[in-house]
Amino acid sequence: MGKRENNIIARRLVHSYLSSIISIALVLLLVGIFGILAVNAGAVQNYFKENVKISAILKENVPELEAKKLQRSLDLHPAIKSTTYISKEKGTEEMRKLLGDDFLDAFDSNPIPISIEINLKGEYFHPDSIGAITASLLENKQIEEVAYQESLLEILNKNLEKIAWGFMIFIALLMFISFVLINNTVRLNVYSKRFSIYTMRLVGAKKSFIRAPFLVKSIFQGILSGLLAALALVGIMHLLRNEFVQIFAIFKMELIAAVLVAVVVLGAFICLVCTFFVVNRLVSLNNDDLYY
Repeated sequence: MGKRENNIIARRLVHSYLSSIISIALVLLLVGIFGILAVNAGAVQNYFKENVKISAILKENVPELEAKKLQRSLDLHPAIKSTTYISKEKGTEEMRKLLGDDFLDAFDSNPIPISIEINLKGEYFHPDSIGAITASLLENKQIEEVAYQESLLEILNKNLEKIAWGFMIFIALLMFISFVLINNTVRLNVYSKRFSIYTMRLVGAKKSFIRAPFLVKSIFQGILSGLLAALALVGIMHLLRNEFVQIFAIFKMELIAAVLVAVVVLGAFICLVCTFFVVNRLVSLNNDDLYY
């Protein structure tokens, strides 16, 4: 075989190897994207839950000083994440935006009371917990009424749980599909070297000796693919960060870092396992099956 033919074969092998790495990296990239969403699903759920506001509307005769004192006491409640004081002036301004500048013309005096907006912690966002908290608030003689969007509460509680389960099923399905795709890529790559396996068998090489270089190469291939996928994930997050500031603000960076590491480890593990079974099968074939 001439030098030209050797160069052509070498280029084809390099092209095949790079194609395998890129194919595996693309699959791992998809796994990484949904992995980041999955590990931060709880934080996203809490974000929506904790942004539903409960309004404690105070009685008309409650002075501002007493209202702010009540707010400070509510801040100490274990179920309450934060509170916002809404003065008569601020409440009036908000109503003007909704109803127009002349909405006060129908009243002799300003009917807008002082209110305190309450954001609950995510773990207390449940009908039973909110019912108990509402009842506790109404026991306070300074509070006239407690208002919140009950329909929104029901929608969020029902749908967020369904979305979480659906997402987990989708992740499991994606992992299975990823394993199949990577297995096919590895199998084709190893199968193209079946003649090398045949040559090693002719000289009496043991199965473990034949498998070793393929397994080492598969680990390197998996790590390289995982690193490419991890770098692509970092690049995508950097590009999207300015567009989705609020979403990225609730993501936990330590969980994202764990997913990036997991992508690299997963790439090496799947490539190793797939290569082991493919090489083991080829080593066990007779000569005729190896060629055809």
